[in-house]
Amino acid sequence: MDRSVVMNAIPHRDPFLFVDEILEMSEEEIVCRKTFSGEEAFFQGHYPDFPLVPGVLLCEAALQTGAVFLSKKMESAEGMFSGKMPVVAKMSDIRFRQIVRPGDSILIQVKIEDSCANAFQMAGTVTVNGKMSVKLKFTVMIVDKGE
Repeated sequence: MDRSVVMNAIPHRDPFLFVDEILEMSEEEIVCRKTFSGEEAFFQGHYPDFPLVPGVLLCEAALQTGAVFLSKKMESAEGMFSGKMPVVAKMSDIRFRQIVRPGDSILIQVKIEDSCANAFQMAGTVTVNGKMSVKLKFTVMIVDKGE
């Protein structure tokens, strides 16, 4: 599923959209891809002589993938995102392993581990060239846009 499906699922837009396409989705997990062209503005300052994707943006890619997953899962459940939006409530157990450079494509895998009311505990893994780049756990809450 291409970028238009992603953009219909979550409110994020360029230059802060870090999911290009949905590769796989099941009841348990979603796998998405993002390719960094090297033209992104953050490469100019992070770092000019050795450009790499900031770890916080790799975490953001996992958070956005989780939001896409929740949106797609809940489409059939009364359009839960109508008038609502996903927001991160917690991040923990973050591990950085492999750097991501201009031109790299990352695979982002997210699973729901638990849920309670409007809060979803999730686990994400970002890989690059078959190697784990970032691993994290996070909680996403579905809130009214008026909150």
